[in-house]
Amino acid sequence: MTTSISIFDTTLRDGTQGEGISLSADDKLKIAQKLDALGVHYIEGGNPGSNNKDIEFFQRVKGLNLQAKITAFGSTRRKFSLAEQDASLLRIAESGVPAATLVGKSWDFHVHTALQTTLEENLAMVYDSIAFLKQRGMEAMFDSEHFFDGYKNNPDYALAVLRKAQEAGADWLVLCDTNGGTLPGEIHEIVSRVRQELSAPIGIHTHNDCELAVANTLAAVQAGARQVQGTINGYGERCGNANLCSIIPNLQLKMNYDCLSDDKLKALTGTARYVSEIANVSMPVGQAYVGNAAFAHKGGIHVSAIMKDSKTYEHIQPELVGNKQRILVSELAGQSNIISKAQELGLDINANNEKTKEIMDHIKDLEHKGYQFEGADASLELLLREAFGETKETIKVDSFKMLVESSKGNMMSEAIVKLNVDGHPVYTAAEGNGPVNALDNALRKALIPYYPKLEEIHLSDYKVRVFDEKDATAAKVRVLIESTNSESTWSTVGVSSNVIEASWEALVDSLRYALLSMPKSSAAPADSLERIGLVNH
Repeated sequence: MTTSISIFDTTLRDGTQGEGISLSADDKLKIAQKLDALGVHYIEGGNPGSNNKDIEFFQRVKGLNLQAKITAFGSTRRKFSLAEQDASLLRIAESGVPAATLVGKSWDFHVHTALQTTLEENLAMVYDSIAFLKQRGMEAMFDSEHFFDGYKNNPDYALAVLRKAQEAGADWLVLCDTNGGTLPGEIHEIVSRVRQELSAPIGIHTHNDCELAVANTLAAVQAGARQVQGTINGYGERCGNANLCSIIPNLQLKMNYDCLSDDKLKALTGTARYVSEIANVSMPVGQAYVGNAAFAHKGGIHVSAIMKDSKTYEHIQPELVGNKQRILVSELAGQSNIISKAQELGLDINANNEKTKEIMDHIKDLEHKGYQFEGADASLELLLREAFGETKETIKVDSFKMLVESSKGNMMSEAIVKLNVDGHPVYTAAEGNGPVNALDNALRKALIPYYPKLEEIHLSDYKVRVFDEKDATAAKVRVLIESTNSESTWSTVGVSSNVIEASWEALVDSLRYALLSMPKSSAAPADSLERIGLVNH
């Protein structure tokens, strides 16, 4: 019989304590819906007594009718006071949530230093606070803060704190590695001891200060923990929390625990990227399971092998977690990379095709000039399709002009573009908060009347990389632009010694790719995909 693991997501609370992460109430509601669709069991929304944003979240989340248990966060009552009169506990009870997590001290050093109270009073604080929640019919989780440090310093007291929470009726005893300094072997040993001493279900909450949060969580589950707490993409204070995007597939696919249904697990990559987009934080491309490069292959020998059987260089099928295999093409690639990428696009190509060698030589020449296609899949696809005559020139960019003016301390950029759309000359101008934004606005202004769906596309990332630094301000730059719509994300590249020209090239490729993949009905002047193309002369 497969053992079930309860997934407790604290992205909306602990995750927002990460540097650079700030979520509005609307953001938190959107993420909560995505987490619910993923199938997590608990969604910790924040502290209803700490700020107006969290208060608004708890008020509005009731109308979403989510399946997951919305959970409030708070701490044990203040020292030498009554739980029934504690403002934080009262706000939790008034929030209407079915479950709450209370954090309390289990390290005697913290009791004396941070709380500045007695060990006996801390035990009473834990008991009274958990009992307060249970008396109101709520599910109560006790987050035993700094438990592992406390256990190593004074195991008898750390266990006594857990016993008090259990006596008060705690539904879960969550052991926290708050400073993130415990090793997996220690975690396993200590959780095993707790399981022997106590009967309440155990949860685990780890931090990543030693890059061990995922490993520590897995060790705790092996020792008997049945709830795992973490965040999407590992967001959190300092080095972050345990990353649920790694924990869930490791538990389910590698260790045979039951976390999510198979269908829900396939939503993991999409969820991770959605949360990243809402949080406005770029995901590491090499993030395990859900990263863009998690199943990417670049070396020619690797690609040749996976074309025979993907198990040669992939530890799981990427589709199990909603990801996909990617073949990267660069100067290090062999013919297998080109063949695989072209076949993925439905192009007639094989090892004996002379066109393959020509394309490979062309790509190597471009990369020698500074292009990099492994991070610009859309530009690569356009290059391959052009080589096989898959695009036609119905839209031509004749010229563009940039004006940058400083007036009374304010910088203004204006772009003027001249196009030919299906035989019709188009001349337009637009302003922007910078040269690239102005160019983007001008192109869209010219093309949206012909291709209305372009309104759904926006630039989500813009990167400039300088190489040949010895050339100083005359050095070449590589511009990578990431674009997105409601369905997908793609990247394009441009290279020039002029940053505006490099940006223009990447912008044009971005729109070329968008037009190439649009449904026929969305582009007014075009009656087939074959007629859609944008060529920069």
